[in-house]
Amino acid sequence: MSQPLNAATGGKPQIVILGAGFAALTAIRELRRLQVQADITVIAPTDTLVYLPSLIWIPAGLRRGEDLKVPLADFFAKHQVRHIQARVDGLSTDGRTVETTAGPVVNDLLLIASGGRYIRKLPGIENALIPCEGIASAEAIRDRLAAMERGTVAIGFGGNPKEPTAVRGGPMFEFLFGADTLLRRQKRRDKIDLVFFNPSPRPGQRLGPKAVDGLLKQMRKRDIKTHLGHKLVRFEPDKVITEGGEFPADLILFMPGLTGPAWLDQTELPRSPGGFVQATATCAVPGLKHVYVAGDAGSFPGPDWMPKQAHQADLQAQTAAQNMAEELKGQPGLRHFKPELICIVDTLDAGMLVFRNNKRSVTLPRMGPFHTMKRMFEQHYLKAYRTR
Repeated sequence: MSQPLNAATGGKPQIVILGAGFAALTAIRELRRLQVQADITVIAPTDTLVYLPSLIWIPAGLRRGEDLKVPLADFFAKHQVRHIQARVDGLSTDGRTVETTAGPVVNDLLLIASGGRYIRKLPGIENALIPCEGIASAEAIRDRLAAMERGTVAIGFGGNPKEPTAVRGGPMFEFLFGADTLLRRQKRRDKIDLVFFNPSPRPGQRLGPKAVDGLLKQMRKRDIKTHLGHKLVRFEPDKVITEGGEFPADLILFMPGLTGPAWLDQTELPRSPGGFVQATATCAVPGLKHVYVAGDAGSFPGPDWMPKQAHQADLQAQTAAQNMAEELKGQPGLRHFKPELICIVDTLDAGMLVFRNNKRSVTLPRMGPFHTMKRMFEQHYLKAYRTR
């Protein structure tokens, strides 16, 4: 048995967590649930959580931007967390010192949970709105849709060619079906065309074949045009151009593929082909001691359907926290995270439920109660951060 981890500072062990999103906050909760007594420091530019999954409801007015902002000061105080408001600039070779805009921060255990970033290399991408970029983007979609009298809205997503799993397409189906439901409620759908585009002939394959069939069936049922199976070339202010042709677009909503955070370029951390921090099944970073990664910043072993979504980030963060707790006791951290996909593809008034793990794949057709369930889950999830 190895010895318990000693603090480099001579006092309590120092745990440093990079980021203040889903993975980072879940790791804090799990560490304190396990009664870890180490000092925890979070390094992040803000102490506010934005609940990104509910951005889909801003265009229809079901949520306001303020509804999705959760101040974290009380949560940090409750869990005895020190927050350093700063950006990460780099990391020492051994992982023990984080370079930040507020100065260096030392650690005994490090969790990288700083999220990913969108790939903006497609020519003309400035002509598109990236819906999940934040509240401002969702509000811009709301305002642009409200101002449209007629025309075409093009909605699609891309990927990371070097890492096919680094894509987040689910929300784009929700923005698509949400826009259709909203425009029909407003009796404007006959004046505004919707076009869904994607380089794959069967987009959303990580959800499973049955789910893809259901999504494409919904598009046909709702008279949503499709432009599928053609590589994107560029966006112009009034059109989408692909290798298979072009089509007009007065409003373009596009989700690019993901890659790792920019500060990784200033480090010697092992990287995956797609630019993420390489991880093992234990969420450890290979070749480094006492360094873990969870969520969108990492590239993890697993099935090709394994998603980059908040639920999977939570599962990885729980595993990382459990293994960190073991290290603090002098035990090796050997727990493996569980690959799992759970999502409700929402349409404003109903939703399709998809579940996948290593044993089963389940798709339940569009039903009204799933929309209610999604709204209830938002309230349940955020309760841990909205109250002391």
